[in-house]
Amino acid sequence: MTKMRIYELAKELDVESKILVKFLGELGADVTSHMSSIDSDIAVMVREHFEGLQEDVEIDSEVEQAVAKVEKIKKRDKTEKEPKSTQPHKEKKRTRGTQSRDKSETKKISVPENISVNDLAQKFGVGGTEVIKELMKIGVMASLSQTIDYDIASIIAAEFGIEVTEEQDLAEEIFSVACDDNPDLQQVRPPVVTIMGHVDHGKTTLLDSIRKTKVTATEAGGITQHIGAYQIEYNEKPITFLDTPGHEAFTAMRSRGASVTDVAVLVVAANDGVMPQTVEAINHAKAAKIPIIIAINKTDLQAANPDRVKQELTEHELVVEEWGGDTIAVNVSALQGEGIDDLLEMILLVAEVEDLTANPDCPARGNVIDAQLDKGRGPVATVLISSGTLRVGDAFAVGNVCGKVRALMNDQGESIKEAGPSTPVEVLGISGVPSAGDSFVVVKDEQTARQVAAIQQEKQRDKDLSRFNRVTLDDLFQKIQDGEVKELNLVIKADVQGSAEAVRASLEKLSTDEVRVKVIHQGVGAVSESDVLLAAASDAVIIGFNVRPEPNAMKAAERDGVDIRVYRIIYQLLDDVKAAMAGLLDPEFKEKVLGRAETRQVFKVPGGVIAGSYVLDGKITRAAEVRVLRDSVIVHEGKISSLKRFKDDVREVAQGYECGIGVERFNDIKEGDILEAFTMIKVERTL
Repeated sequence: MTKMRIYELAKELDVESKILVKFLGELGADVTSHMSSIDSDIAVMVREHFEGLQEDVEIDSEVEQAVAKVEKIKKRDKTEKEPKSTQPHKEKKRTRGTQSRDKSETKKISVPENISVNDLAQKFGVGGTEVIKELMKIGVMASLSQTIDYDIASIIAAEFGIEVTEEQDLAEEIFSVACDDNPDLQQVRPPVVTIMGHVDHGKTTLLDSIRKTKVTATEAGGITQHIGAYQIEYNEKPITFLDTPGHEAFTAMRSRGASVTDVAVLVVAANDGVMPQTVEAINHAKAAKIPIIIAINKTDLQAANPDRVKQELTEHELVVEEWGGDTIAVNVSALQGEGIDDLLEMILLVAEVEDLTANPDCPARGNVIDAQLDKGRGPVATVLISSGTLRVGDAFAVGNVCGKVRALMNDQGESIKEAGPSTPVEVLGISGVPSAGDSFVVVKDEQTARQVAAIQQEKQRDKDLSRFNRVTLDDLFQKIQDGEVKELNLVIKADVQGSAEAVRASLEKLSTDEVRVKVIHQGVGAVSESDVLLAAASDAVIIGFNVRPEPNAMKAAERDGVDIRVYRIIYQLLDDVKAAMAGLLDPEFKEKVLGRAETRQVFKVPGGVIAGSYVLDGKITRAAEVRVLRDSVIVHEGKISSLKRFKDDVREVAQGYECGIGVERFNDIKEGDILEAFTMIKVERTL
């Protein structure tokens, strides 16, 4: 019996795939997504049902028109017969209005994060002394000019029967106000797709192949595409591609809270299979919680083995739909241009199921994909519009800067007047260079934009001063106690795959009721900047086993406040994580040897003995501890009680000089003993 995919039947009946999935699910059919298959006899029944439904809709519309006519006649007759409303009826309505006003007597005010007692009294409409009395009742002593925080103000407000809400500053208000989500105003928008995968698996070739064959209005000899994102059209439906195949940029945007991608296309070479960077890309896409489409590239090569790729993907919880899973896999050859149509069709299918919509009639909002300082044009930002329509002349705020749209350039390098949802566009007219992932929002005028930028800059200064409050092993226990941490996210990097697996298995066994150890990524090789970005976005700690961080990774970790721990002994690694989870991670003390002296003559003095010694190397200091060695065996360890040069007390004696050394509570010093001076240095646990 032949089978048919749901999306093919939906296309035939001109209905959405999700409607068919829901309909079949209600009938008890075993379907989970648009890629599920159904038997031909069920397909025939579905066709009959929907064809009959269309006929019923036509009949129903005719009946509704007839009923509407009858209702209209009845309503007209009723109006003619009905007497005019009387005065008592009007009085009754007024009474209801009075009652509703009485119910809404509770006063509502907004209070900032910090407010003076005098200003609070004015907002309450009461005397300042009354507010001070209420503050004294809860143990807060404050004068009229002193400030109190929002929590205390809300407690006092409750005493006066006033409801308070926290007042947002202008920047919070501007960036938090979203477009109207009324379903009637929403329109279908193009999907935003990011290409990811391992080095040399054909990401760039695939992008070039799509761009050359499917981009609209291309120039002779190719297109002038430089802005990091572009839009193509397939079956009269646009698709937006982010030309940032590296997942570093992908994660950098997510770490700043920008969820700009709707679909991730994972490119895997059929002759290579799943590689370390492929696994990294899978983990990045999973962390962002977006659908993944597998593009198995280089299928035209003799060494190609797509089935091996599908098998390896199952090890990372990606089961293709052919094997009963829900992950779409498409065989392509980017070099030959084969399978491109199938890939684009699958992208549109996933977009249809995801039901991607936006309101194009509100002030534009979006996110910065990339930004640069152009010598001729000044600061230029590539912005992906998420909702609304951006027009030339609009005032806007973006991150810590602002501006007015002087010009808009599309991915063809052409000047345009406006850009709608899911459209990538270069924006000119910015006061400074924003960061990737910064929110972009249109405001009513330039003055508002400048005010928002000033507020954001002040917040950034405060944030830089306070640094980042990331999870570290040192403060993990306190965060668990405060209820801030339920999961300890880890990124594991090791020298070989076997070590990474062993470390992961050992760490996951440490999970307790209070905190669960969750490995969001494991890989082989040095700790890279990409690992730091992933850790910053996921609030994770990086564990390195027999590997070291790259210089750029160290700088990024310092900048983002990410904790990197590097170990060579697995037991030490496990002990540190255990100690951190139990709150016992104490500072480490390291011994530092200062110098060695040989005892050449022993002098007896009242209360003890003095070792007449010659300093062999280093130096002997008065504040150091000393170890007495006899034939390289430790016979005593203690403090230096006295250090003399001839008859004078000294603080230290350098190499090549003679001195007299007294050891506290030890008199059994003999000629030939070696006195080793050392000190203990406190070392912060950073490894």
